[in-house]
Amino acid sequence: MVFETRVTKLLDIKYPIIQGGLAYLAYADLAAAVSNAGGLGQITAMTLPSPDALRKEVRKVRTLTDKPFGVNYAIGQHGRPFEEMVNVAIEEQVPAISVTGGNPKGVLDMVQGHNIKKLVLVAARRQAVKAEELGADAVMVVGQDGGGHLGRSDVGTLVLTPQVVDSVSIPVIASGGIADGRGLMAAFSLGAEGIEMGTRFIATKECHAHDNYKQAILDADENSTTVIKRSIGAPARALIGPWTDKILEIEEKNLGYESLKDYISGKFNQKYILEGNDAEGFGWAGQSVARINEILPVEELIQMIIREANQIREKWAKVEV
Repeated sequence: MVFETRVTKLLDIKYPIIQGGLAYLAYADLAAAVSNAGGLGQITAMTLPSPDALRKEVRKVRTLTDKPFGVNYAIGQHGRPFEEMVNVAIEEQVPAISVTGGNPKGVLDMVQGHNIKKLVLVAARRQAVKAEELGADAVMVVGQDGGGHLGRSDVGTLVLTPQVVDSVSIPVIASGGIADGRGLMAAFSLGAEGIEMGTRFIATKECHAHDNYKQAILDADENSTTVIKRSIGAPARALIGPWTDKILEIEEKNLGYESLKDYISGKFNQKYILEGNDAEGFGWAGQSVARINEILPVEELIQMIIREANQIREKWAKVEV
């Protein structure tokens, strides 16, 4: 069955499935695998060491796939300017970019007039409206179910998605708590025209995350994640572990950013996700961990999602109302 939406048309992809930015993990091999499987793979830009490193990843993707792909810019989260990194996307004429973690205006202004599709991750209705005003081609809506950085309210994807759908005219992509065909069809029923998944793509063969991190995702249930950094106005969902316990203990004392900075940096994120050391680091994960039970090749994962979604469509067709 065909899954054609405004998102698939906009991005020239077969399935309306987008891989999240995944700091320190979303590089050429994973991005190309997602794109080859019919979705939109993405490279993470801001955790790469330099514009040249990003250019190398972009060019590597093109040796691995002839399908569209994107570059994700998590601005405001990694303490560095984004302009040089965005220039790489412009110079290399990447098909799409996404902007997460901050005000997208600067990035969107830079790419205006170039043939680059522009996606913006939002966590509130007002952010979605503003993104459309700034020239976004589509918005990705993440509720509190998601992994990594979230909005400051506690609104879940199920409620937030239709709120945004009713507030903008551009396509909406649902994100947060989605890991399978049920999630895809739920997103469609809410008015979204595609999904973005981050956590689910960590648990794939092509993702170079440490096996300990992947296994923790498989072992997790719906109570295995927690929100850290809420005390400094930057809430983010991570797997529960010794390091997140320390972070939460510090936050309870309400001592501010200075007391936390040595615990929440990218260095300690990498300690876990790349080295497997949860005693000295943390790993982002959404509540979708409860729906993840095996490590699959990306191609097999996407085909499974589409197969599940088709089975649901067939069931719906038989429902009498």
